[in-house]
Amino acid sequence: MTQSNESASAVAPTHMRVNYPAPLDGGGSAPSGKKDLASSPAQKKKAAEAIEKHLEPDTRRDGSQARESTVAAAREFEGWLTGPALKTARKTWNEQLTTLMNRLGSEKAALRATNTIFQNTDTGVELGIRKSSALDSF
Repeated sequence: MTQSNESASAVAPTHMRVNYPAPLDGGGSAPSGKKDLASSPAQKKKAAEAIEKHLEPDTRRDGSQARESTVAAAREFEGWLTGPALKTARKTWNEQLTTLMNRLGSEKAALRATNTIFQNTDTGVELGIRKSSALDSF
């Protein structure tokens, strides 16, 4: 047994349990007692701004640099088998970069829309309850 196998087998196995009871306080929490959803409108706004000001521009810039480097390398290796492989890698990179940029944009929009969605849901529930209230006849 190699050292890496020994260290891997020495680690305690992890278990997943999805059938634990809801906490008595009604909040959503993991079995460890730590809250798994703790965000305020200010935190969501801050996260959306971080995506907009840092992640999107940095990802776009770094993706463009990688694209340019791959194009240059593909030109250098044009007569070799490596050239077409680099062109394929560049195509895949462009697709993945586009997917990532779209995902970042979606996450940013979702963070900004969450409060509106919750407010609209609460208002809709309130109106539904209000229509069917037995207390209206008194």
